[in-house]
Order: sequence, then structure tokens, then C-alpha cells
Amino acid sequence: MATATYPPPPPFYRLYKDYLQNPKSAPEPPPPIEGTYVCFGVNYTTDDVLPSLEDQGVRQLYPKGPNIDFKKELRSLNRELQLHILELADVLVERPSQYARQVEEISLIFKNLHHLLNSLRPHQARATLIHILELQIQRRKEALEDIKRRREEARRLLKESLGTLDGQ
Repeated sequence: MATATYPPPPPFYRLYKDYLQNPKSAPEPPPPIEGTYVCFGVNYTTDDVLPSLEDQGVRQLYPKGPNIDFKKELRSLNRELQLHILELADVLVERPSQYARQVEEISLIFKNLHHLLNSLRPHQARATLIHILELQIQRRKEALEDIKRRREEARRLLKESLGTLDGQ
């Protein structure tokens, strides 16, 4: 079976043939998708909501509620993880057949850590965006100062040249 290296364009390209003469002749883009949709057989949703640990069937190790001290809870989970890893090493040396429970506990701690970190992602995204915008403002102010400095330098050179020409 022969295949083309470059397949022909989809047939809807004909809808845009008069676009250069009349840009309004092209069809409007489709509206944004709201709610759930299927892509390659997998259901997705446009709602960016982090499911709770209980919704995922995982026991939550840190307190519930909107006023969580993330720093304190992350440190606490990190210490607990270190302790469980040391206990796992101890179990592997003394009672190797009983390691599964320790591995499940470590997995639970990791899931809680990941959930806690993922709940900080929106804040991280906002902070990153604010930082990028502040850098852009700073660069633009520096560029403006550079333009003003060069303009004054050009004016000074013009005055000097006019003075030299008038002096001849």
C-alpha cells in the first residue's frame, strides 16, 4: 500500500479561500469546551479541581480545612517519612517477610505529601506569573531609561555639531 509523505489538507480549507479579500468570510472558531469531554477514549474535564484524598480512597494524615500551615505539615510528613524509611530498613533486616505494611505506610505518606504539594500549585503559578510580570516591568523601565539617555546624548551631539557649524 502506497502512502503519501504529505497527505492532502483537510477539506475545510476551502472555507478560507476568500479570507484575504474578506476576512469576515471565514467561519467563527468553535466555542470553548465546557464540562467534560472525551479525547482518545479518556474522559477529561475543564474544571481544574484537585480531588480530595478521601475521593481517591486515601487516608489524610494532615488536618482538614482551609487554614492549613503547609510548611509545618510538609515538615511533619517529611520527618514521618524519614522515620518510616528507617523502620523499613529495620524490618528488612529483622523480619523481611513483614515489609509490606511499612511500604504501604510509606506510600500513604508520599500520597499525602504529593496532595499537599499539588494543593500549592495554584499559589505557585500566581507567584511565578507575578514575578515574570515584575521582571517585564523592570526591563521596560530600564529600556525606557536607556532610550531617554540616548536621546539626551543625541541632543547634546546635535547642539555641539550646530555650535561647530555656526562657529565656522
